[in-house]
Amino acid sequence: MSSLNETSKGMRTVIAVLGRRNAGKSSLINALVGYDLAIVSDVPGTTTDPVEKAVELNPLGPCLLIDTAGIDDDSELGAMRVQKTNQVLENADIGLLVIGDGKITDYEEYLAAALTAQKKPFIVVINKIDLERYRGVEQTVQDKGWPYILVSTEDGRGIAALKDLIRNQKDAGRLEDPGLLDGIVKPGDMVVLVVPIDSGAPKGRLILPQVQTLRNILDCRASALVVTEKDLARQMYKLSSPPDLVITDSQAVLEVYRQLPDHIPLTTFSIIFSRYKGDLASLVAGARAIDTLDNGDVVLIAEACTHHPFHEDIGRVKIPRWMRQFTGKDIDFQVTAGPAFPKDLKDYKLIVQCGGCTITRRSYLNRMEQAEQAGVPITNYGIAISYMRGVLDRTLAPFPELRHVTVV
Repeated sequence: MSSLNETSKGMRTVIAVLGRRNAGKSSLINALVGYDLAIVSDVPGTTTDPVEKAVELNPLGPCLLIDTAGIDDDSELGAMRVQKTNQVLENADIGLLVIGDGKITDYEEYLAAALTAQKKPFIVVINKIDLERYRGVEQTVQDKGWPYILVSTEDGRGIAALKDLIRNQKDAGRLEDPGLLDGIVKPGDMVVLVVPIDSGAPKGRLILPQVQTLRNILDCRASALVVTEKDLARQMYKLSSPPDLVITDSQAVLEVYRQLPDHIPLTTFSIIFSRYKGDLASLVAGARAIDTLDNGDVVLIAEACTHHPFHEDIGRVKIPRWMRQFTGKDIDFQVTAGPAFPKDLKDYKLIVQCGGCTITRRSYLNRMEQAEQAGVPITNYGIAISYMRGVLDRTLAPFPELRHVTVV
């Protein structure tokens, strides 16, 4: 179980370690973190599937290292492993392309081309330089214009410089996520968080988006008051001045909206996360597709995490029910859960994506890009709920970037 003190996976820089079998990928991970984190063996193909390692790398901060299987496995099982490596590529922020035998083959060319096509920064790591015969590849890499570094995972040469190079590539690639509350919370503000305690609330704890929002408020040097929707009016009455912002769980947005004076800004956890992880204006535009749904249309409910569904599950029960009521149509709903996302989207009329608190911004944007390429509108839980509740204008008003955008 993850500690509450840990940085969530969705907020870490994702570094994919790529290459052929026995190039030294696992050894490189161990050298980067400074201890034996990954299994190392001279037997080719020891790493059979992508393995994620959440680590803190000085001076990079919280990272997610992904140790991938060797891409040169041409067996039937190897083809499946290569497919998983390609999925890692799509969601990575940075690629480390490891070469351990002094050769550039079609596999390295493929990986470099794939990273370039996806506009992902990458670094060629020429490993095993303690063995002189592995230096010959350097000139070839220079000729190709690939950023590279020489390292030895055996004696540690080049590892500190590699970390600096990763940081430079990260900064150049603008991989920093926008701040969760940028532009809507400032030092000294008072923010009220409305957190329903219902059958879906975890016992004894808050859910991840609520925790992250609360921490971000403190990072902004602002203050927070956490209440349930039942106690909102009573606690608001006790405040000496109105709050600067109210953020509510989407399921309670209509109840909260009815209790708040018009001059108090209101939004939802799901909306601030859709802004943080994706393209808010595009997700807002996607909500308009709800009006076009007809009998028999298929809507994809896309959950980024896996969880045990319960009888009033927001994505699997409530949103489908509300959407059928709102449209008056007999709509077919399909659910996908976890990091995988369907490749073929052509049969869907609309995608309703969760807030994506467990996946990276790159992964979230990848989903949006796939939907755009397929011509399928995509929106977000909170945006869709606010739209169907008739309060979308109000819940989007706090965001300065939408001032010149027609939201409904």
